[in-house]
Amino acid sequence: MSDRKQFIIVMMVAAIFVGWLGWRGFEVISLNQDLKADNMVANYPYQHRVLRVEGSTAIMSSLRSHKTSTHEALSTIFPSMRNLGDNHRDWQRAERELAQVQARAGDIVLNASGVDRVRWELDENWYHLAAMQAQQSSRR
Repeated sequence: MSDRKQFIIVMMVAAIFVGWLGWRGFEVISLNQDLKADNMVANYPYQHRVLRVEGSTAIMSSLRSHKTSTHEALSTIFPSMRNLGDNHRDWQRAERELAQVQARAGDIVLNASGVDRVRWELDENWYHLAAMQAQQSSRR
Protein backbone atom coordinates (compact mmCIF):
# COMPACT_ATOMS: atom_id res chain seq x y z
CA MET A 1 0.00 0.00 0.00
CA SER A 2 1.34 3.42 -0.86
CA ASP A 3 2.21 6.02 1.74
CA ARG A 4 -0.56 8.25 0.44
CA LYS A 5 -3.23 5.56 0.93
CA GLN A 6 -1.95 4.77 4.42
CA PHE A 7 -2.05 8.45 5.30
CA ILE A 8 -5.64 8.79 4.05
CA ILE A 9 -6.74 5.71 6.04
CA VAL A 10 -5.08 6.99 9.22
CA MET A 11 -6.69 10.43 8.76
CA MET A 12 -10.14 8.88 8.20
CA VAL A 13 -9.84 6.77 11.36
CA ALA A 14 -8.69 9.84 13.31
CA ALA A 15 -11.61 11.90 11.96
CA ILE A 16 -14.10 9.20 12.97
CA PHE A 17 -12.56 9.02 16.45
CA VAL A 18 -12.65 12.80 16.92
CA GLY A 19 -16.25 12.86 15.70
CA TRP A 20 -17.17 10.13 18.18
CA LEU A 21 -15.52 12.07 21.05
CA GLY A 22 -17.38 15.21 20.03
CA TRP A 23 -20.69 13.34 19.97
CA ARG A 24 -20.08 11.94 23.46
CA GLY A 25 -19.35 15.45 24.74
CA PHE A 26 -22.51 16.78 23.12
CA GLU A 27 -24.50 13.93 24.68
CA VAL A 28 -23.25 14.80 28.19
CA ILE A 29 -23.98 18.51 27.66
CA SER A 30 -27.48 17.70 26.41
CA LEU A 31 -28.24 15.43 29.38
CA ASN A 32 -27.01 18.07 31.82
CA GLN A 33 -29.22 20.66 30.14
CA ASP A 34 -32.18 18.31 30.66
CA LEU A 35 -31.32 18.18 34.37
CA LYS A 36 -31.06 21.97 34.58
CA ALA A 37 -34.46 22.31 32.88
CA ASP A 38 -36.19 20.41 35.69
CA ASN A 39 -37.21 22.72 38.56
CA MET A 40 -36.92 20.09 41.28
CA VAL A 41 -33.40 19.03 40.28
CA ALA A 42 -32.16 22.50 39.32
CA ASN A 43 -33.30 24.15 42.57
CA TYR A 44 -31.68 21.64 44.90
CA PRO A 45 -28.50 22.95 46.62
CA TYR A 46 -26.42 20.14 45.08
CA GLN A 47 -26.48 19.88 41.30
CA HIS A 48 -26.58 16.26 40.16
CA ARG A 49 -24.97 15.98 36.75
CA VAL A 50 -23.85 13.52 34.13
CA LEU A 51 -20.09 13.12 34.23
CA ARG A 52 -19.73 10.89 31.19
CA VAL A 53 -21.52 8.27 29.13
CA GLU A 54 -20.03 4.81 28.65
CA GLY A 55 -21.97 2.86 26.06
CA SER A 56 -25.59 3.05 27.20
CA THR A 57 -24.66 3.83 30.85
CA ALA A 58 -24.69 7.39 32.13
CA ILE A 59 -22.30 7.98 35.02
CA MET A 60 -23.82 10.60 37.31
CA SER A 61 -22.45 12.52 40.26
CA SER A 62 -23.76 11.76 43.73
CA LEU A 63 -23.09 12.87 47.28
CA ARG A 64 -23.57 9.37 48.63
CA SER A 65 -21.61 6.17 48.31
CA HIS A 66 -20.93 3.07 50.33
CA LYS A 67 -18.13 5.06 52.02
CA THR A 68 -19.96 8.39 52.34
CA SER A 69 -23.17 8.42 54.35
CA THR A 70 -26.29 10.43 53.70
CA HIS A 71 -25.66 12.13 57.04
CA GLU A 72 -22.24 13.35 55.87
CA ALA A 73 -23.70 14.55 52.57
CA LEU A 74 -26.50 16.47 54.23
CA SER A 75 -24.13 17.96 56.83
CA THR A 76 -22.08 19.34 53.97
CA ILE A 77 -25.08 20.78 52.13
CA PHE A 78 -26.79 22.09 55.27
CA PRO A 79 -24.08 22.91 57.87
CA SER A 80 -26.70 24.28 60.28
CA MET A 81 -28.12 20.75 60.69
CA ARG A 82 -24.88 19.38 62.20
CA ASN A 83 -26.05 20.30 65.70
CA LEU A 84 -29.40 18.53 65.41
CA GLY A 85 -29.95 15.07 66.85
CA ASP A 86 -29.96 12.13 64.43
CA ASN A 87 -33.68 11.54 64.98
CA HIS A 88 -34.70 15.15 64.39
CA ARG A 89 -37.49 15.51 61.84
CA ASP A 90 -35.39 17.94 59.75
CA TRP A 91 -32.87 15.12 59.14
CA GLN A 92 -35.63 12.79 58.04
CA ARG A 93 -37.13 15.41 55.74
CA ALA A 94 -33.71 16.26 54.25
CA GLU A 95 -32.95 12.56 53.66
CA ARG A 96 -36.26 12.08 51.84
CA GLU A 97 -35.71 15.20 49.76
CA LEU A 98 -32.19 14.17 48.72
CA ALA A 99 -33.42 10.70 47.76
CA GLN A 100 -36.31 12.17 45.76
CA VAL A 101 -34.09 14.64 43.91
CA GLN A 102 -31.49 12.00 43.09
CA ALA A 103 -34.17 9.58 41.89
CA ARG A 104 -35.73 12.33 39.76
CA ALA A 105 -32.33 13.19 38.23
CA GLY A 106 -31.77 9.52 37.41
CA ASP A 107 -35.23 9.22 35.83
CA ILE A 108 -34.63 12.28 33.65
CA VAL A 109 -31.40 10.80 32.32
CA LEU A 110 -32.94 7.35 31.84
CA ASN A 111 -35.69 8.91 29.72
CA ALA A 112 -33.09 10.12 27.22
CA SER A 113 -32.58 8.02 24.14
CA GLY A 114 -29.49 5.83 24.23
CA VAL A 115 -29.28 5.64 28.03
CA ASP A 116 -30.39 2.36 29.59
CA ARG A 117 -28.60 2.55 32.93
CA VAL A 118 -27.35 5.08 35.45
CA ARG A 119 -24.31 4.46 37.61
CA TRP A 120 -23.72 6.83 40.50
CA GLU A 121 -20.22 8.04 41.30
CA LEU A 122 -19.20 9.94 44.41
CA ASP A 123 -18.53 13.60 43.63
CA GLU A 124 -15.22 13.86 45.46
CA ASN A 125 -14.42 17.16 43.74
CA TRP A 126 -17.57 18.74 45.19
CA TYR A 127 -16.59 17.66 48.71
CA HIS A 128 -13.10 19.07 48.17
CA LEU A 129 -14.49 22.41 47.00
CA ALA A 130 -17.00 22.52 49.88
CA ALA A 131 -14.18 21.93 52.39
CA MET A 132 -12.11 24.73 50.83
CA GLN A 133 -15.08 27.06 50.93
CA ALA A 134 -15.74 26.21 54.60
CA GLN A 135 -12.07 26.95 55.44
CA GLN A 136 -12.26 30.33 53.75
CA SER A 137 -15.49 31.18 55.55
CA SER A 138 -14.01 30.27 58.94
CA ARG A 139 -11.01 32.55 58.34
CA ARG A 140 -13.18 35.59 57.81
